[in-house]
Amino acid sequence: MTPELMTTRAGRVKAARRLTRRASRMSARLFLAEGPQAVKEALELADCVVEVFATDEATSRSAELAAKVQEVGASWHLVEDTALASLSDTVTPQGLVAVCRFVDVAIDQVVDASPRLVAVCVDVRDPGNAGAVIRCADAAGADAVVLAGHSVDPYNAKVVRASVGSIFHVPLVRETSVGEAVSGLRAAGCQVLAADGGGSASLDDVLDAGRLAEPTTWLFGNEAWGLPAETLALADQVVAVPIYGRADSLNLATASAICLYASARASRTNGPESPPSPEGSESDVAPAT
Repeated sequence: MTPELMTTRAGRVKAARRLTRRASRMSARLFLAEGPQAVKEALELADCVVEVFATDEATSRSAELAAKVQEVGASWHLVEDTALASLSDTVTPQGLVAVCRFVDVAIDQVVDASPRLVAVCVDVRDPGNAGAVIRCADAAGADAVVLAGHSVDPYNAKVVRASVGSIFHVPLVRETSVGEAVSGLRAAGCQVLAADGGGSASLDDVLDAGRLAEPTTWLFGNEAWGLPAETLALADQVVAVPIYGRADSLNLATASAICLYASARASRTNGPESPPSPEGSESDVAPAT
């Protein structure tokens, strides 16, 4: 017998729908993650997924996910299309929505792990940009992302979606005080660099000087007005990403990707844990001009 599909009036669906509001997320310490990729990544974290809502069509093409959900002791609920749509903020829902436990950690946990690369978002309000920074940091092998000051809620559906699963990979910190986050990371051995178009040094200069091989915390500012003066004052150096063409500026996600990858590359090439270069490689590679 085919199980009855949950409707928008079902108690479990109503409870999950409340998580579209920040206050309810904070109270329950639960959030929604939509789509098979997000659900798959969430299942890699122990005790993260509480339950999954899926349409009949999505269930038919997600047998492995459904089996994994049951394996970890979570629930898989079949729901009507309208019920699933009520849990989604997208025009075309993907048919799967998971209820997940919060994944953020305390800043002390990051500090105690002696991080080598950390991205700190200061007053970043745009959810798409915040999610993109989390994704870039994950791709660059960063040890943590800190959403500091009055930054967007990391469990906003647009942040989760823009991270494309990376919110479940890289340690995430929420810290109201920018100063406390910076002082903790500096105490952990990180130099602090602020990315700002008006920086006194270019990224090329800092990279050529070998400074990016050191453990580094990058500060990234608000999309519209950048980093405030008091935050710039916390940095060891303010660094500008050079623009060689005629573009006026770079958006936050692009600038963060460039800075984080520059640090990742320098650390892997020159850091204490980087593998030795193959014999003869230095003489075989022409110097950059």
